Amino acid sequence: MDESPFSFDSAKGNFSFPEKHKYDAGYGLTPDTVDYIVNVKGEKDWIREFRQNALRKFEEMPLPTHWATKDLEKIDFSAIRYYLAHGERPKKSWDEVPDEVKRTFERLGVPEQERAFLAGVDAQYDSETAYNNMKEELQKQGVIFVNSTEGLMEHEEIFRPWFGKVIPVGDNKFSALNSAVFSGGSFIYVPKGVKLKHPLQAYFRINSENFGQFERTLIIADEDSEIMYMEGCTAPQFDTSTLHSAVVELVAMKNAKIQYVTVQNWSSNVFNLVTKRGLAHEGAEIRWIDCNIGSGLTMKYPGVVLKGRRARGEVISIALANTGQHQDTGAKMIHAADETTSNVVSKSISIGTGRASYRGQVVIPKGLKGCKNNTECDALLINTDSRTDTYPAISVTGNRSAVQHEASVSQVSEEMLFYMQQRGLSRASAMSLAVNGFINELVKEFPMEYSVELRRLIDLEMEDSIG
Repeated sequence: MDESPFSFDSAKGNFSFPEKHKYDAGYGLTPDTVDYIVNVKGEKDWIREFRQNALRKFEEMPLPTHWATKDLEKIDFSAIRYYLAHGERPKKSWDEVPDEVKRTFERLGVPEQERAFLAGVDAQYDSETAYNNMKEELQKQGVIFVNSTEGLMEHEEIFRPWFGKVIPVGDNKFSALNSAVFSGGSFIYVPKGVKLKHPLQAYFRINSENFGQFERTLIIADEDSEIMYMEGCTAPQFDTSTLHSAVVELVAMKNAKIQYVTVQNWSSNVFNLVTKRGLAHEGAEIRWIDCNIGSGLTMKYPGVVLKGRRARGEVISIALANTGQHQDTGAKMIHAADETTSNVVSKSISIGTGRASYRGQVVIPKGLKGCKNNTECDALLINTDSRTDTYPAISVTGNRSAVQHEASVSQVSEEMLFYMQQRGLSRASAMSLAVNGFINELVKEFPMEYSVELRRLIDLEMEDSIG
């Protein structure tokens, strides 16, 4: 097969408005850049020290050394703008949001989604949150849902003890970069016993060229609480590179449950380099449900540290790599207590000359008992030049736990397509059916609104890309 029949583009997000920023830190990253961000945001001295220390670590640390290093070397950190903002506090009404920002999110359907099924929305435009609102009933229950700046300034007593604890500044070069220049992102605290019936959502929008977005998210679910958080991401297609480097920390206290759902559809000029990790205490559960469609290069490995007895961690992921794209995704599961359970299910689809890789880490130290891990990695190749790789790293040093790993690679065959076409389906519909069948079980794990959108995108792309 020589066609590229499966071609996710970012048409829905491929638009931009003229820049109207009041604050611009300029190009390049220096201590003065960090001071500019601190001064504009009016942050405390301890945050300034935290950021400057992170900048020093970023400058000292090398780029990651696995196969994507050559792609990362294309990033010119001196050609990026690290802070762009309108200089206004987040609005609680869409009517108060600046016109070009409001039109952006209306075009993406965010206000409509909020009215239809969400408990609250945080909408970030370039460096800062433009809109943040939550249903009144949740506020009465003590739920906090604000951007990271407000979290640090107004809820320091809750925010600071966990800030940078799940993901240390020096975890990797890009977590250090985020720690130096972070802006935006969500801070959520769910009190004991509160179970959110509807999800909270964040939407991250890059509008400007030569820009880096560095949101910082911290979610704390107190004992016996439950929350689902969903995020979406888009950016226009520019000729120059755009950098997205987020840090997400999750803390699930005793018997709490957190589900974190991501559907990214970045344009192909975006470097998407994200560090995401959760800490699960006794009886807690953290689930990452992840779909990576766009970007030129994605490096993302959601992880869970299973700190408490009977804690559970899970990563469900779908990655689609088209021509010119590298999707290097996976999961990390660190067992640190008895009777902990982890589950990783990864599906990847490679189209044209696209490359998808699963990179996983499972650690069960000596002395633990009753731990279980299941890892499944399945790859589908659409074309003869498509590529997939699997790099599982499983370390079990005791003998009282159970681990299993399964991997498979398959290709859509001409015989299968011919069979379906003989029964009246077009080639595009046949390909769509084959691909949907491959990811069907995982799509069911996404909330209804997202799963419908994923299937719609697949069907539209099948129709558009095969003549």
